[in-house]
Amino acid sequence: REFTMKDAYSFDVSDEGLETSYQAQRDAYERIFKRLGLEYVIVKADAGAMGGSKSEEFLLPIPIGEDTFVRSAGGYVANVEAYATPVPDALPIDGLPEAAVFDSPDTPTIETLVAHTNAVLPREEGREWNAADTLKNVVLAVTPIAGEHEGQRELVIVGLPGDREADMKRAEVAFAGCEVEPATPEDFVKHPGLVKGYIGPGMKGAEVLGENGSTGIRYLLDPRVVAGTAWVTGANEDEKHIAYLVAGRDFEGDGIADIANVRDGDPAPDGSGPVELARGMEIGHVFQLGRKYAEALGLKVLDENGKLVTVTMGSYGIGVTRILAVLADLNHDERGLVWPTAVAPFDVHLVAAGRDASVYEIATSLAEQLDAAGVEVMYDDRPKVSPGVKFGDAELLGVPRVVVVGRDAAEGFVEFWDRASGTKDRIAISDVPALFGV
Repeated sequence: REFTMKDAYSFDVSDEGLETSYQAQRDAYERIFKRLGLEYVIVKADAGAMGGSKSEEFLLPIPIGEDTFVRSAGGYVANVEAYATPVPDALPIDGLPEAAVFDSPDTPTIETLVAHTNAVLPREEGREWNAADTLKNVVLAVTPIAGEHEGQRELVIVGLPGDREADMKRAEVAFAGCEVEPATPEDFVKHPGLVKGYIGPGMKGAEVLGENGSTGIRYLLDPRVVAGTAWVTGANEDEKHIAYLVAGRDFEGDGIADIANVRDGDPAPDGSGPVELARGMEIGHVFQLGRKYAEALGLKVLDENGKLVTVTMGSYGIGVTRILAVLADLNHDERGLVWPTAVAPFDVHLVAAGRDASVYEIATSLAEQLDAAGVEVMYDDRPKVSPGVKFGDAELLGVPRVVVVGRDAAEGFVEFWDRASGTKDRIAISDVPALFGV
């Protein structure tokens, strides 16, 4: 969604200086959001196309937010793109059954494959096969968007547990600097060694997937596919699968790709307990860019020793118009807006309500007094508009404090409205300036 950003950049001669600048901007953003009364969370984020060594987002937890993040009761918070799946310990391989190929007709889904496998090949250890025991091999097309291999489309296959789906946003992080999309039918035509629906890594010595396999296609594994885990996966023939294919014994990958979707109950990487998913709206973002852009632009300065060094950069942004929209959504009642004092367009909405000229004279005098003292006044002195319309407009526009000069003005009193609390009090005109610290 489009929104206007307030951007800032820092330039330092050292990494220590960058850390100081970064922390100062981060602290300033926290103070701003606290003044606005926003209940934000700071989440670890992936730097994405911006690059750099560190990135954090300020998210406002809200059901309509476009970002998904995870948090644990123990304090772990991260954007789902930055969540790192904990790697389980390897399992013993000795004693596991040998891999067995079996017929698997009419198994177009993981659910039907699991049911069929349990029927024809019950597990020797007693428990049933389930979706998490299947190895789904997802075929992706990865295209670098810059550099030496720019535009060179490559197929990559990622093996992940069958109870998980590939999260394309996480895939873009795993393959940073590349466009990532599911393989097309044309890709399969160009790679006849891939039997769609029955793709598997093959066996050691007869590998199908991997840089050393018959297809030559790079094969990456989910972090959960550790040595000693046994899987049901494709046997690279129509209507055939293989069971008890053991990682580390029967197959290996060329590396790891952490692209599977994150779910409620997954473990926090820092050991602080299970995570839960939440939606949030990004209202700020801070980056430590390092020297990436400075090197490209040749930004060099003399340090304190007179040595020419490349500067290190930070980037910081607040979503100004997005915050205004959020504040309007969070601060209103059935009559209109109620702006937080920190961002209200005026300090006070002064309403002259009455037909007598004396009302307008008193209201004008009060407006001039407040204005001279530095109080920003929105003065409604429309002569031919009824008090009811003026009151409605005052409530609609949302200035948090309203002063009504009406029929009691001749006696030295006005009505003071606090829109946030909904209170309306009769106060002396002489006490009005003190409400604004004058």
